[in-house]
Amino acid sequence: MKENRSMSLTTTENPLLIGQGLPPFEQITPEHVVPGITQLLTELEEELITLETQVKPTWTELVEPLQKLQERLTWSWGIVGHLMGVKNSPELRTAHATVQPNVVKFINKLNQSQAIYHAFKQLKNSDEWDQLDSAQQRIINTALRDAELSGVGLEGEERDHFNAIQLELADLSTQFSNHVLDATKAFSLTLTTPEEIAGLPPSLLSLAAQAARAEGSETATSENGPWRITLDAPSFGPFLKYSQRRDLREKVYRGYISRASSGDLDNFPLIERILELKKQKASILGFKSYAELSLASKMAPNVAAVEALLEELRIVSYDSAQQEFEDLKAFAASKGAEEAENLQHWDIAFWSERQREEKFAFTDEELRPYFALPQVLDGLFGLVHRIFGIVITPADGQAPIWHENVRYFQVANESGNPIAYFYLDPYSRPAEKRGGAWMDECITRAKFVENNETKVRLPVAYLQCNQTPPVEDKPSLMTFMEVETLFHEFGHGLQHMLTIVDYAGAAGINNVEWDAVELPSQFMENWCYDQSTLFGMAKHYQTGETLPEHYYQKLLAAKTYMSGMGMLRQLHFGFVDIELHHRYQPGGSETINDVRNRIAEKTMIIKPLAEDAFLCAFGHIFAGGYSAGYYSYKWAEVLSADAFAAFEEAGLEDEKAISETGKRFRDTVLALGGSLHPMEVFKAFRGREPSTKPLLIHSGLVAA
Repeated sequence: MKENRSMSLTTTENPLLIGQGLPPFEQITPEHVVPGITQLLTELEEELITLETQVKPTWTELVEPLQKLQERLTWSWGIVGHLMGVKNSPELRTAHATVQPNVVKFINKLNQSQAIYHAFKQLKNSDEWDQLDSAQQRIINTALRDAELSGVGLEGEERDHFNAIQLELADLSTQFSNHVLDATKAFSLTLTTPEEIAGLPPSLLSLAAQAARAEGSETATSENGPWRITLDAPSFGPFLKYSQRRDLREKVYRGYISRASSGDLDNFPLIERILELKKQKASILGFKSYAELSLASKMAPNVAAVEALLEELRIVSYDSAQQEFEDLKAFAASKGAEEAENLQHWDIAFWSERQREEKFAFTDEELRPYFALPQVLDGLFGLVHRIFGIVITPADGQAPIWHENVRYFQVANESGNPIAYFYLDPYSRPAEKRGGAWMDECITRAKFVENNETKVRLPVAYLQCNQTPPVEDKPSLMTFMEVETLFHEFGHGLQHMLTIVDYAGAAGINNVEWDAVELPSQFMENWCYDQSTLFGMAKHYQTGETLPEHYYQKLLAAKTYMSGMGMLRQLHFGFVDIELHHRYQPGGSETINDVRNRIAEKTMIIKPLAEDAFLCAFGHIFAGGYSAGYYSYKWAEVLSADAFAAFEEAGLEDEKAISETGKRFRDTVLALGGSLHPMEVFKAFRGREPSTKPLLIHSGLVAA
């Protein structure tokens, strides 16, 4: 009966067809997806045909109606994508898989419209061009470039082949993501004896007991167990750091690195096919490799420039990483560890944490009580008020939400006028929410005229984290790394929310080159180590006592601990990504694991295990936007470290200088969005091109 009912839902009944404002999450069910998106695509096809037949090469008669059409699709399909990430279910997956091919077909049709492409070309060559501002010109140039990269110049069989590739890639990407989610969910380790939980901190025991209760052990407690360890980050990470049982650490580690690499969830064949299709796609468009196609729309000029930056950072960090590893072995030996001479992957986090505790005399767990989420938010909001002059207040109850733990906030300027809003979904929910942390757009800022009145549509952001949830009667007590992650995602949110660009196509993160988009997020992480920011938020959740000074000094000292190995890890991912998308030949003599192992020779201190299938869970490049773009984290980190250095030079204790520098950062990096090239934006803030030196200094890899 349900299916018949869902097919007969009318526009007014289907919440996915509202097309504007905040999504009414409490009304949306998976059964709305197929009829809603099907109807929407039918309407948009008609709109596109009308636009093509009546198109005129002017801003108001070409760009504006096209933007409206695209926004209708983005609004509805964006909700479905959002729910796939935060409220995944078998029913939603089936609905998504049913309509996704039709969405891809429509996007191809839109991107390959000859009439619209030629109208854009005419507009660029018209007298109106010189009257347009930089944001408008960038939007038009991007539209021309994107049409060319989407195959607008293709015809006949070649176009059909290209479109078939696009369809299959979209499907493979979704399958890849679902496999990782399912494989992560499928593994668990249930502990029942005191020996098995030796070394585990109370926070992990509480979380593990909660996980056991959720799986049917109703009487599980943190004191008596049973305790369920999963591959979800808040469980997996602390287990490898603290478990004294080396055999169990190995078991969990091997479970983690072999995710989605066998049986029905095997991603190896998907990866091979994805790489083959991307290679074909690039070739059809006239590029030598998919990496070259990817870089055609990025800040980095070419593959050589990317590899040069990665290599510059590798040379500086490799020797440090090697030394860090030797020191770790010596430390383990000094503690009488039998494995000291033969440290394995599952030993690194454990011994690094023991060495860190001894070297800096504190543990992650000791700090947790000082980082309750409500206090951390107070500190974060206090910081952005201090440097950017914005006021953030709770607006819970004013917006529909998809889970009871989701919060909603208002962002206002100094005068108290709202300028943006954001959702915060902070906690891990392994059964339905994908891992990691991300920011996404809910609503993009735009200015428009309605009934002869100019109105501004305020931006709304989604901020997603996967931190430790509240357990029993305690609030969410965060690790310092979870605090940094929250600041990171909030940085993305700031660029989306503080934009002053009037056109959705270049507002916030839109039209910002991918390898510059991490600048505000990585910039914000630096503030976690700023004294007044840290003391503003680090208060004991029970006593209200501020974090003692000696902990702050230790945090500073520990900031660059193991930074050689940390840097090398990111560089390893970046090199592997570029190699797979630039030189690798699918079906050739070298497998993707051979490629990874070859690169590991110069980017990993301990080589991967034979069965290491990390690539099968590397969603960033196989199911996300980072294909041949993982290097972006380091590329943007050069920009962000240099940007933060401007505040250090002004003097972090000088309130006046900080607010002046903050205003300049807000007026350039956060305000200008995609209206100018990122290098122009950076130079407008810094007065010069970026330097790698601040990043190396911040990482402790060269002396200040």
